[in-house]
Formats: sequence, C-alpha cells, structure tokens
Amino acid sequence: MYLTMFDPSTRLAATTTLDTLETPCLILDADRMDRNITRLRNRLDGMGVSLRPHLKTAKSIDVARRVMSAPEGPATVSTLKEAEKFAADGVRDMIYAVGIAPAKLARVVELRSEGVDLVVVLDTLEQAQAVAAASRDAGMRIPAMIEIDCDGHRSGVVPADHAQLLEIGKILAAGAELRGVLTHAGDSYKGGGVAEQKRYAEAERLAVVDAGRLLRDAGLPCPVVSVGSTPTAHHAKDLTGVTEVRAGVFVFFDLVMAGIGICQVDDIALSVLATVIGHQREKGWIITDGGWMSLSRDRGTGKQAVDQGYGLVCDLEGNAYLDIIVADANQEHGIIAVRPGSDARLPDLAVGDRVRILPNHACATAAQHSVYHVVRGGSHAVETCWPRFGGW
Repeated sequence: MYLTMFDPSTRLAATTTLDTLETPCLILDADRMDRNITRLRNRLDGMGVSLRPHLKTAKSIDVARRVMSAPEGPATVSTLKEAEKFAADGVRDMIYAVGIAPAKLARVVELRSEGVDLVVVLDTLEQAQAVAAASRDAGMRIPAMIEIDCDGHRSGVVPADHAQLLEIGKILAAGAELRGVLTHAGDSYKGGGVAEQKRYAEAERLAVVDAGRLLRDAGLPCPVVSVGSTPTAHHAKDLTGVTEVRAGVFVFFDLVMAGIGICQVDDIALSVLATVIGHQREKGWIITDGGWMSLSRDRGTGKQAVDQGYGLVCDLEGNAYLDIIVADANQEHGIIAVRPGSDARLPDLAVGDRVRILPNHACATAAQHSVYHVVRGGSHAVETCWPRFGGW
C-alpha cells in the first residue's frame, strides 16, 4: 500500500510503479545517485583527502548511509534539526556548517553531552566569546572552526585580516576548542568554464591553508583544514594542506550544476513525477499537477546560458524531451511549453499521461517532499520509499 506520509512499518506493494503513484511526488534514481557518489569519492580518494558529505540536500538517513564513509560519519549539516535527526540514527561526527547563533548553543551542548562530536562554525569575536562562555557554563570545551572568506561571496573572516583571525583563535583556544578553519567557494556556482573552476578551487584551497598556517605560526592549533563546494570538489587539481572536502548536491545534481558544466543532464538523480491534467493548445501549453509547491520557486538557471524555467521535462523513463520545460508555474499547476527560441515540438501527451521534471535546485525541490520514491534507471518499478525530513 502506498502512503503519502511514509510509515516505516509499511512496505510498498510489489506492483507499485511510476504509473500508480499519487502525483506530484519525488522520484530518486538510485543508479544515477550511486554513480554520482562513486565519481566524487574515487576522485578524492585519488587525491588523498577525505570526504565529509553535506547532508543538507538529502535530509535522509537512507541517503546519508550511502554517501558517508562509515555509519558514524563524518558528515556536514546545515541545521541543528539535521544534527539531531542524524544523531538519533547513530551519526557521531558532524560539522554544523552555518554560523552559530548564541541561542542555539544549548542544543549543541545537549548533543555533545550525548556523545556526538558536533562542531560549530563562526567568524566573529562575539560568536567566539559566546562559545567560550557556553563551554565554561557546560563544563565542556565546545569545538569550533573559523570560517574563512575565500571569495567575498558570503560569510567568513577576510584572509588579510590577520588580527581578527588570531584574536578569534586565541579566544577559542583559551575557552573552548579551536578545531580548525573552513571555507566555501560560493562563487564557483557562477560557472565560467573549466579554467575558471580550477581558479576558484585553488583560491579556496589557498585561503584556508594560509589561514591555518597563520594560526599554527602563532602557536594555535589547527588540525582540520576544510574546503567545500560541489563545483570545486570536481575541479581541484591540488589539495595540498587540505584535510577534508565538503560537498553535498553532487549526490543528486541538478540543472544549475548541469548549466555550469559540473554534470550532464543524464546525471541528475532527482525528478518530480507529475500528471497531465489539461491543455491550452492555442497557447502551446500542457498543464500538469506539478506546480511550484512540488517543484519549488527556484529559478536558478534564469541567469545561465540555458534557462530551464521551473524544470526540464522528461518522459516516464527519465529521458529529457528536447527543449521542453516547465515554462511557468502556479501553486498546483505547472505549464509545460517549448523553450522560447526553440523550434522543438510539444510531445503528444494526453490527460492522465505522466512526466518527470528535473529540478533547477535539488535542495529546494527535495524540500517540498517528505519521501523519496526510489527507482533504478528506466524501470517504472518503485523499489522502496525513503523518508526525508525538514525543519531547523
């Protein structure tokens, strides 16, 4: 029996297929996922660095167990809810890779008191002081990593600001635990081609390696030097001085990653299954029940060379139609049309027919759903359901 809300005690009927699922729903091609994981893991193993996968996209212990190197981790999370959920399933080695808010330190302390090695991230004196105070109050040294700004994209200590870096390091070393330095090359999502991605990767590496050296030269510990983004993880040529790589969306990939050349469309493992519910033939539209509530409003390809609208449309086996996209979306309606400027033709889809829609942003689309329906390759058979969660 199929349940919209996944019940772990319930097993799918043997006849559950893509033809019988309630739509819209989230589909995961396990073959594509496994290939994506193997691709990056083999690459990093060959470079002598460990992978600390970011689980913010997956939010599923079933996916996590396939991408982590061991049941205990290591892993990266973006919310304390993720840390709590994965800890309940036995994950013990995690970095909470979002700047720590002082009010959240009580939850960090609780997890650490349960034997979870949860590390926080920060980039200000105020945060460092809050972590040191929480450490004193709890009678434990909370480990923290200093975030380094490698490209001006978002957060982090500017590498040239040696005084701030050392002051934060001294506060943590004295009152908490200085675990190391961390950065994220957010600018790599702009694309720019292979040469530019290699440049982003090297800038990312140098920023944290130099920061780590500065801390050590001042007599401060820096055991962990962590970098991470899916684009740079696939383009770095030299990871000397780096101890680990964090990446997340590589497990599933998406149209944004395809648009900047990190993967091919055929590598994208996630899709939304939708049903045709009508036509506006004079407008060149096919209407489905896959609106933005199931696809998300993310328009991440809008600034790329190829605008994929709200998603690229595929047949039921997962093969993309030429230049057929979800051109617009309302809450529960998706409008399929030919990409502007193309001379492609709409597929002949009747009311009741089904399509699969590849997401612009895997994280945003997956967040709209509570279950992965797992298939393999072009098979219509749904092998199992893996629950996923949300929240903070």
